[in-house]
Amino acid sequence: MSCCPIDWPEPIIPVQSLSESGISTIPDRYIKPPTDRPADHSDDWDNVNIPVIDIGGLVGDGGGGGTETAAAATLKQISEACRDWGFFQVVNHGVSPRLMDGAREVWREFFHLPMEMKQAYANSPKTYEGYGSRLGVQKGAILDWSDYYFLHYLPASLKDHKKWPAFPLSLREMIEEYAEQLVKLCGRLMEVLSRNLGLGEEYLQKAFGGNNVGVCLRVNFYPKCPQPDLTLGLSSHSDPGGMTILLPDHNVAGLQVRKNDRWITVKPAPHAFIVNIGDQIQMLSNAVYKSVEHRVIVNSAKERVSLAFFYNPKSDLLIKPATELVTPERPALYQPMTFDEYRIFIRTRGPQGKSQMESLKSPR
Repeated sequence: MSCCPIDWPEPIIPVQSLSESGISTIPDRYIKPPTDRPADHSDDWDNVNIPVIDIGGLVGDGGGGGTETAAAATLKQISEACRDWGFFQVVNHGVSPRLMDGAREVWREFFHLPMEMKQAYANSPKTYEGYGSRLGVQKGAILDWSDYYFLHYLPASLKDHKKWPAFPLSLREMIEEYAEQLVKLCGRLMEVLSRNLGLGEEYLQKAFGGNNVGVCLRVNFYPKCPQPDLTLGLSSHSDPGGMTILLPDHNVAGLQVRKNDRWITVKPAPHAFIVNIGDQIQMLSNAVYKSVEHRVIVNSAKERVSLAFFYNPKSDLLIKPATELVTPERPALYQPMTFDEYRIFIRTRGPQGKSQMESLKSPR
């Protein structure tokens, strides 16, 4: 596969600058086709939410004091969520509310710094690392109503504090602490997912490269939008990596998950993380676990900040369905591919629902 281009096909205009200019209509470049726009309706689905699971008995020292029966019930809840939803929320996960709120708010402060301070970290499609406003490099593409900051945490060879914002002054230290805690949480969840698939507890972690995983963070900033019914903060997609831990904004909902051809707006539980299965775990599980389409809607009255923490396989390892999950009745659905190859494939085209994942299925 060819490498990503080294520059964007068109000049980048930060969405925040458009929002703060006082425009009453959004530029055509952000207007989605009618079929992709957020529907404005109220019905029984408004009361539906992704599962909220208390994992206190799984992440504490020695099992957190939970009984074996309670732990088994929690494992079952997670298994059903991975199969039926591809998404779930976790509470009592071991990460302090202080750290969660601090991480989100220090990034909110960053996005409200003067534009020239942020532009010093402007990114390119070569690595996406830094401050940016678009995903994908197709010229003339319809754009999303969002800005973001992308950085690497693992492997250590890719982590470069000089590419992390120097301001606010507490940001680098705060994100180091936050990332350290989330790596631990991801490791525990990987063990749970492996057990629920009937594999050894360490299977998924080993398939990801053991301690040589890739970890990165994308901080999303969704400015106020004068016409939120015409655009999206992030177009429909499934996450290309392994597993995502999302810290949502506590002030305003925005994430929508596709379920039975309907879009469900996620209602974040207080100090919960939103966990979702990525394409790599769908491949490894031979589609027992689903990476599900999701998107983000925007708001005319409130901005929104969220932190997406991506836990990925080592980039050059071949990812393929686990042998134990391949049978004559359920043959391997995917051919082996490295995460690097898959990521380049995705980044070139930008978010496109589940079509990119589906296009990689093995010929039958």
